[in-house]
Amino acid sequence: MARPRRPEDLAAQLTETIAPRAKSLIITVYGDAVLPHGGSLWLGSLIELMGLFGMSERIVRTSVFRLCKDDWLTNTQIGRRSFYRVTESGKERFAAAERRIYAPLAREWDRGWDLLMVPPNALDAETRDALRRELTWQGFGAASATVYAHPNCDEAAMHRSLAELGVADRIVHMKASLDRAEGFGALRDLVRGCWDIDQLEHDYAAFLDHFRPVWAAVDAAGAPDPAACFVLRTLMIHDFRRILLRDPMLPPDLLPADWPGQESRMLTRNLYRRLAGPSEAFLMQAATTANGPLPEAQPAFQGRFGGLETIAAG
Repeated sequence: MARPRRPEDLAAQLTETIAPRAKSLIITVYGDAVLPHGGSLWLGSLIELMGLFGMSERIVRTSVFRLCKDDWLTNTQIGRRSFYRVTESGKERFAAAERRIYAPLAREWDRGWDLLMVPPNALDAETRDALRRELTWQGFGAASATVYAHPNCDEAAMHRSLAELGVADRIVHMKASLDRAEGFGALRDLVRGCWDIDQLEHDYAAFLDHFRPVWAAVDAAGAPDPAACFVLRTLMIHDFRRILLRDPMLPPDLLPADWPGQESRMLTRNLYRRLAGPSEAFLMQAATTANGPLPEAQPAFQGRFGGLETIAAG
């Protein structure tokens, strides 16, 4: 039997394979690692952290500038040092994503649906495209050009998006429930028309191919390198987030047999529990805020995936 590869080797390989964009990866680092510790980081620390992924100082500076323009981060200058903190708007967006990414495995469906109705000619082409992109990232499917559907949406995030786009008073939000009298056949066909299930299935399968070897490597390493654990944890959440935020989280009755989404979530939970301790130790040592070292993580951090203290190997 082949010996599992070292976590450090897999961290380098996955960085190249996943090839994350700097701006998007910084969002992952802030949402997953920095925000639980207060949401602020010295630019020098961020440059060092991003250097672990092969990002240059120039690309990091350019990316944080753009994130400030997009109202994700805000800059505070203290002497010659710049510190970047998550904005209130950024916190709201991170909170909406966090409710989906770090949710426990069990999810109940009450057979209800949220429908968003866009009256004909209510929006110009640019606003209509922006609305479609935003709703797609929240897991909505387009039942038609003017109707979007979701079986389990985050209503707070949905209403915030409509308000930010300036269309809250032009979109009709309705609730519907599934009539099971005719079974699931027609609904499964509708689901395939609303969402690209095949692409989601392909992406989840690729995610499993990427990170199953990481589980084997970390399990065999005993005490893996903390910096490598930080890189692997970040890449895993980055890749998982990219898929999950397009996933409407449909109930099993509406999905293909052997759907890899739940298996991907289970692997993410188990691997996150193994990586959290050493990666947190590395982060606490490597990162600096305007007030000195990072503060301890907020208690909610330990509640991710149903509880990080329940180590998978236990």
